[in-house]
Amino acid sequence: MIHRYVEVSLVKRGITCTARLLDDRAPVTCAAVWDSLPLSGDVYHAKYARNEIYALFPPFVPSEPPLENPTVTPIPGDLCYFSFAGAELGTKAYGYDREVGPGATVVDLALFYERNNLLLNGDVGWVPGIVWGQVVEGLAEMADGCNDLWRTGAAGESLSFRRA
Repeated sequence: MIHRYVEVSLVKRGITCTARLLDDRAPVTCAAVWDSLPLSGDVYHAKYARNEIYALFPPFVPSEPPLENPTVTPIPGDLCYFSFAGAELGTKAYGYDREVGPGATVVDLALFYERNNLLLNGDVGWVPGIVWGQVVEGLAEMADGCNDLWRTGAAGESLSFRRA
């Protein structure tokens, strides 16, 4: 099997890591993301899941992928795909700078950079994610950048996904 790779970057900080797509475990999700690259958006640091950064996107495929290779306990280096109805993210508690309406669908592409993550949200309960990639290079540097993002803030920073 020929492996495919993506680069995940904190653009303003100039930090990039490389992840291998898990085509054998999440083929539909990998195809959906790969065919939609490059993607970039404002980065957020998780409030509930702990050691996670993510960006939100409008849906980029006609129908959302099935829940393949799911987890509620992502490990360091996991890239996860989530799909939310707008009402699930529509409260001000999430701190988004735009309105997420009830009829909208929002795609969340996330990177987990440290251990002890639990995908349990107080508003909606368990939130399984699709693990579609695993960082194979540059995780330590990315984790340092993510910790800096947590401490100093995410304003003006972007999370980018592109083919390697």
